[in-house]
Amino acid sequence: MALEDIVASKVTLIAIPFFFGAIFLETLAVKVFKVPGNLDMQDDGTSIFLGLTSVLTNGASAFLTLGLLLWAAQFRIADIPLTLSAIIVCFILDDMRYYLHHRMAHRIRWPWAMHVTHHSSTHFNFAVALRQGWTKHFTGTTLLKVPLVLIGFDPVLVIFCGALNAVYQFFLHTELVGKLHPWIEAIFNTPSHHRVHHGKNPRYLDTNYAGTLIIWDRLFGTFAEEDLNDRPDYGLVKDLETYNPITIIFHEYWGVLKDVFGPNRSWKDRLKYIVAQPGWSHDGSRQTSLDIKREAAQKVQQSLTARA
Repeated sequence: MALEDIVASKVTLIAIPFFFGAIFLETLAVKVFKVPGNLDMQDDGTSIFLGLTSVLTNGASAFLTLGLLLWAAQFRIADIPLTLSAIIVCFILDDMRYYLHHRMAHRIRWPWAMHVTHHSSTHFNFAVALRQGWTKHFTGTTLLKVPLVLIGFDPVLVIFCGALNAVYQFFLHTELVGKLHPWIEAIFNTPSHHRVHHGKNPRYLDTNYAGTLIIWDRLFGTFAEEDLNDRPDYGLVKDLETYNPITIIFHEYWGVLKDVFGPNRSWKDRLKYIVAQPGWSHDGSRQTSLDIKREAAQKVQQSLTARA
């Protein structure tokens, strides 16, 4: 069976009916049974459209990642046999790989230009999980998969683990599920943890990058607990306020181009508009997430000092 058949047929095609089934049940729960939720038909329609078209656009360019991993396979130092333990180890290592990719996608503007699409909704539900960019194979973070192939994992298994991780993450995008048992919250990424990740509240920015296991955020200092007294405010620091899919997909790339080729800046500045963190500017006229978090922390400290 070809690689495309294994990944697409065994993971994506099986998962898609469950995705739409979950969207239907979530809508039913909110609209009919009045369960608290975060739905908007126009926004959800945009998310679903972007998700379906991303399957086509990313599928058309998947040969870039596939070709890279197959090329790297000729240099692997071992040949790890396909066993249950190998699958588990590969999944855990690939989950750490996803954490690094996701963190880079928030901290480096070029991959952020793709990932920003996913964060562009001011809502949070299963439909938003489908709101994906069209250019994921052009971000450069695919290179993070190469070490897994070099140490001996089959490229098929590496791609399969990544696809399985993506399926798990779909079900994190909901407000129907509160906090789960403490041991589950301690080990796994959950809807509660992922709601925090989608929040633009200063305290929630750049946190909870996990795919399946939240342990990476806990280990590397990027974890934030959902505060029920400070509910996540979903969306971007500066929301787009549009349902136009072309604008949603390409607005940040257009911003990069305008910044790179703008006047009165050095070549170093032009490069940093691609690789520096989102919000960086050569003249300090914008704010990065770190600036926003620092400013918010200062205001809290000033408030506490004034009360004292």
